[in-house]
Amino acid sequence: MDINSSQMQDAPDDHHVDEDPRCTALRSALVAQLRHEDVADERVLAAMAVVPRHLFAPGHSYGAAYDNRPLPIGSGQTISQPLVVAWMAQAAELTDSDHVLEVGTGSGYGAAVLAELAQRVTSVERIVTLADNARWVLGQVGYDNVTVAVSNGTMGWPRGAPFDAIVVTAASPEVPDSLVDQLADGGRLVIPVGDRTSQQLVRVRRRGDEIVSENLGAVAFVPLIGEQGWDPD
Repeated sequence: MDINSSQMQDAPDDHHVDEDPRCTALRSALVAQLRHEDVADERVLAAMAVVPRHLFAPGHSYGAAYDNRPLPIGSGQTISQPLVVAWMAQAAELTDSDHVLEVGTGSGYGAAVLAELAQRVTSVERIVTLADNARWVLGQVGYDNVTVAVSNGTMGWPRGAPFDAIVVTAASPEVPDSLVDQLADGGRLVIPVGDRTSQQLVRVRRRGDEIVSENLGAVAFVPLIGEQGWDPD
């Protein structure tokens, strides 16, 4: 089943959100912390400075929303730690002309960050309620360059391929061939790979027919459920 939001070719220039000024200060403090944690890509830091994470974390206070930690969002899922979101976005090496596939929409926060960095983002989520909520918030904030679809993320989104970058926000026991196959020449896949409790963040590059992988460090994500991921049981 496909459930899509509206689509546009260009990234949003501004977001029509009336928010408490405290949020701007909290984001500035968060960005300072991310910079201290070796997030060096200035475009990524700028994106983290403007995405209103509190809107993607309902039920949590402003302070909690801008803490550098994951938070529960229901359905056994979390909104990822900001540092990890920044690391993954940095590893994807995005340009403002890229079409990005995100596997695992969750709250929509990661998609919003990617949308600040790329021309278009397609995000797939297997849990309908999460996809619906994320689509609504993304639309309210003004991210019209994001499409949210309900789908088995381990199979990617073949109808939109090839992608300049693919970012996977759940852990797989191995790199799914289906996702590698959907990379454009020069494309990057960023994915946690390992067991259900600990993983390595892996970046895969396609260079013509050559596939090159590298480990970027230890991470911990919820499991990627689906045909080329983990069994739901």
